[in-house]
Amino acid sequence: MNTENPRERGRPSLTERRKAMTQLEIARTAAELFTEQGVDGTTAEDIARASGVSPRTFYRYFRTKQEAVAPLLVTGADRWRERLGSFEPGGNPAEAVERSILAELTPESAEETEELERARGLVRAARDDVSLRAVWHRVNRESEVLLVPVLARLTGREEDDIVLRLAAAAVTDAVRLSIEDWAASDAPERGGEGPAARVARCLRALDTGLWGAPAVG
Repeated sequence: MNTENPRERGRPSLTERRKAMTQLEIARTAAELFTEQGVDGTTAEDIARASGVSPRTFYRYFRTKQEAVAPLLVTGADRWRERLGSFEPGGNPAEAVERSILAELTPESAEETEELERARGLVRAARDDVSLRAVWHRVNRESEVLLVPVLARLTGREEDDIVLRLAAAAVTDAVRLSIEDWAASDAPERGGEGPAARVARCLRALDTGLWGAPAVG
């Protein structure tokens, strides 16, 4: 009988997976309510009730109503890093970064389109809500930190190499700024430049000097 603990294999336990699913469902509900009622017009109790959980359960997972959307914002970044990590080391890191980001920001189903629109609505709302904006920036900072070992594997650089960390920061900010710019546009869904195209423009602007710098040791 295999008695190996799932955590020891690097896989989340069933309890952890259920918790993550509940948190993501609450995050989706919070995003919908923020879009429909505004952040100020939505309470944590509203989110809990619409999610089918008790306020006590809500506060077990999240400290504030704004924190509730973090799992939704994290999901896309997690998938992107997973895509990027599937590339073989030794190739062109700039190409790998761009291809993985464009794949993540180009929805291929109605569900993926809906998820991207939820994120757009949250980023728009964050312009006027300090606490929500803090969540958005925290999620991006965490993504930047998690990106460092992925880039280190692809490039062969050490994780503490300042140029590698600069690359992680620059790429993360290119994505963040592109999404913010897209979210702020008047009608991004009607013929305008989408988030993938904006990110591509930013990455190509960075490309020449970003990956050619020597390692710092």
